[in-house]
Amino acid sequence: AGFGAGLGLALASSAFIGGSFVLKKKGLLRLCGRARAGQGGHAYLREWLWWAGLLCMGVGEAANFAAYAFAPATLVTPLGALSVLVSAVLSSIFLNEQLNVHGKIGCILSILGSTVMVIHAPQEEEVSSLESMAEKLKDPGFIVFAVCVLVSSLLLIFVAGPRYGQSNVLVYVLVCSAIGSLSVSCVKGLGIALKELFSGKPVLKEPLGWVLLVCLAICISIQINYLNKALDIFSTSVVTPIYYVLFTTAVMMCSAILFKEWQHMVLDNIIGSISGFLTIVSGIFLLHAFRDMPFTPSLLPLFLQPGRAQPHPPWSSADRHQSCQHQPLLPSEDKGSQSEEEEE
Repeated sequence: AGFGAGLGLALASSAFIGGSFVLKKKGLLRLCGRARAGQGGHAYLREWLWWAGLLCMGVGEAANFAAYAFAPATLVTPLGALSVLVSAVLSSIFLNEQLNVHGKIGCILSILGSTVMVIHAPQEEEVSSLESMAEKLKDPGFIVFAVCVLVSSLLLIFVAGPRYGQSNVLVYVLVCSAIGSLSVSCVKGLGIALKELFSGKPVLKEPLGWVLLVCLAICISIQINYLNKALDIFSTSVVTPIYYVLFTTAVMMCSAILFKEWQHMVLDNIIGSISGFLTIVSGIFLLHAFRDMPFTPSLLPLFLQPGRAQPHPPWSSADRHQSCQHQPLLPSEDKGSQSEEEEE
């Protein structure tokens, strides 16, 4: 019963999160004549469709958080990739966004690569209290990682954003993914605080819980702002898979540094992680490099094109031509005279 509940929550989470991208994109498209999110405007806050998308995303994230209490992480996390498929299907229905064959193959490869990486990832180290979480946050490796994330995000926002934000989808998506890795760490810390609160411990007096709550609010605000800019400028079918892949990779890196997940990896997990990462890179290349290339039946080989005659007649037909090896050696005049002699 618990496994079925976890599976159902994970599937519901993917459906809500995938639909939230389409609802928010639909709300952004209704901003006719008003300051759009791509130009730094916030008129989308007055659209009920955008708020409906935000509510769907909140419900999906809550369902995803609850699914970890019933089902193993190796089941729940890969199922989050289904939100990419949900978003692509709904975008083609409600937003008229076409995804060619290369994009579909890229989405599939990205999902498969992410799934392989999650399956072969080692289990995180147990953290059962806020005291142990505070010790993890003081680790020099995590401090260096957090500083790198903050510095790179500031460079992307203030340097790369004004120059390349309107033409390169990776600028704003990288900001969301990098900041999102820190938000997931805050969520895990708050989850530990809630467990201690329900067990009767005086968690409200601990300053770490409030610090994590404030950091989570700041990170989520930055993610929402720059994800809206990416969705307003680029196609949903392009933003969603790239955001999922980069966000998953950033979260796994942050968890590996914070919880020391990679210290006891065996060889098959190392090979699986590398293979999954290379598969993700291949999927992103197919999705991003060929997204504007039309795919028509004329690009198929001749024997696969519908309605085209075969380039060579079949060997079994009665009127096939004889090959040069079976032609008579005599000239045509000799052949004619030879046939007359045979008739006589």
